[in-house]
Amino acid sequence: MEITPAAAGGQAGPAAAGGQAGKARRSRRVASWASLACVAVLLTACNSSTSSAASSTSSAASSTSSAASSATGTASTAAATPASSTAAPGTPASSPGTATASPSVAAGQTGTSTFLAAEQSLNGTLLHEPACGGFGCALSGDSTAFLFRMTWTTWSGHEAVGTGSYKLDDCNPDCAGGQVYSVATVVTLSQPVKVCASSGTRWVWSHASFTFPDGLPQALQGQNAPQNPWTFAPLIAAAQQTCS
Repeated sequence: MEITPAAAGGQAGPAAAGGQAGKARRSRRVASWASLACVAVLLTACNSSTSSAASSTSSAASSTSSAASSATGTASTAAATPASSTAAPGTPASSPGTATASPSVAAGQTGTSTFLAAEQSLNGTLLHEPACGGFGCALSGDSTAFLFRMTWTTWSGHEAVGTGSYKLDDCNPDCAGGQVYSVATVVTLSQPVKVCASSGTRWVWSHASFTFPDGLPQALQGQNAPQNPWTFAPLIAAAQQTCS
């Protein structure tokens, strides 16, 4: 049987319409899925950005906290550390409390300008490395103590050391009628004091100490023992007056 074009068109119309409707539904589904995919992508991106920002903020806060801790530690250290002197290490900044070995020791003083004042008097003879022959070199103003036959191993601007004999009057019953003992001794003269004069500046020993290698005789022991060490107080006072 022959089918006319009109009949063919009438049978194909509903099928074609159904096919177009199916395509439209699939297109809408695809569009919906695409929209959902875009939303998911956007949410993921937003969450990632938020997390990154939060991490950055946390890192910044941590850095700020560390900086604050460092500053606090530095301030604490600075507060606990006393201010240092500008003087070089090991070098005192000043020495107002340092006492000199002798108040009269001065720069340029030498052994050649330092003397033993006989009888502790500036009006007597000033002796330099004396041999103390004859009756000896008087150490006292009352002629009861003498150095005798001395050999000096040291005579500098700070001390003199000599070996010889020490003649001592026991002043028994009195110094005029007492017995004189000659005792082996090593004497050290020290603490020179300055003497000012028109002829020039000199120094004289103001202190003596003794050792007795053979000891002292019985008559010079106990309360009768010689003064040791011996500071020449009258000589010091006289010397200070010359420079005042």
